[in-house]
Amino acid sequence: MTEVLVYVDHVDGAVRKPTLELLALARRLGDPVALALGSGAQDTAVALAEHGAVRVLVADAPEFADYLVVPKVDALRAAYERVSPAAVLMLSSGEGNEIAARLALRIGSGIVTGAIDVRPGDDGLVATQSAFAAAFTLTSRVTKGAPVITVKPNSAAAEAAPAAGAVEPLAVTFGESATGTRVTARTARESTGRPELTEAAIVVSGGRGVGDAGNFHIVEALADSLGAAVGASRAAVDAGWYPHSHQVGQTGKSVSPQLYIANGISGAIQHRAGMRTSKTIVAVNKDPDAPIFDLADFGVVGDLFQVIPQLTEEINARKG
Repeated sequence: MTEVLVYVDHVDGAVRKPTLELLALARRLGDPVALALGSGAQDTAVALAEHGAVRVLVADAPEFADYLVVPKVDALRAAYERVSPAAVLMLSSGEGNEIAARLALRIGSGIVTGAIDVRPGDDGLVATQSAFAAAFTLTSRVTKGAPVITVKPNSAAAEAAPAAGAVEPLAVTFGESATGTRVTARTARESTGRPELTEAAIVVSGGRGVGDAGNFHIVEALADSLGAAVGASRAAVDAGWYPHSHQVGQTGKSVSPQLYIANGISGAIQHRAGMRTSKTIVAVNKDPDAPIFDLADFGVVGDLFQVIPQLTEEINARKG
């Protein structure tokens, strides 16, 4: 059976959920072969094997942590030459898209970024993307070489599918450009105890209707009752009510959770571009003509300061 190379996103051996989703997609296409780089790479093997990786290629070197992007591309090129995969899958992110583009150029293949689905087709792999502020859905097929595809989080369900997961060391030769850009410092992200926004299965967002920064606690309380991430509209971020790192939209982050709850958000086109691919959308807004209701699966016309606390209370009661 053909093999599909999956680039592993992990933190010191802890595999992040989007990688497990990539393995689920890879199993549709062939036998997944995972590539884990850097500190803790070998520790990823158990989780990867549980989710279908038949082999796990590992490599660790200071270059992966000390320099940006290029050492990882060198490793992916080495893995590609060793595996000769039918496709290469990786997470769609700022770094992931850059690595994918550099790899595609080196191996002379086509690239698809920001896919929300990947399936086998009659003439090769077919990737599905959303385009033009998520107003259109399109399908793409790479016509030259093994396709390099980056996939958005929450595009597939992570499913257990035990496989051998044999660990194999990968020898990597770094090129001259690998040490071109050095990482001089790192600042740890402050933990909120909530899921990462782009990876969360549930996102609860607040917009201009929240009123001010002091009122965002009701949005956070609802999110915490659901085990959700907190998002914000551009209007709320520009007003200084919530950090830019939580902005959902065309100029913020794109999310595709199972459930998206928009509170006090009118539904401007730039916001819809960042959440339109959510599986289920619930909107709470006192304006019955708000554009968000055109997109929502369920809508509540009402005062969010009354609706959200009641919803939070009901959820906590059912949990209790």
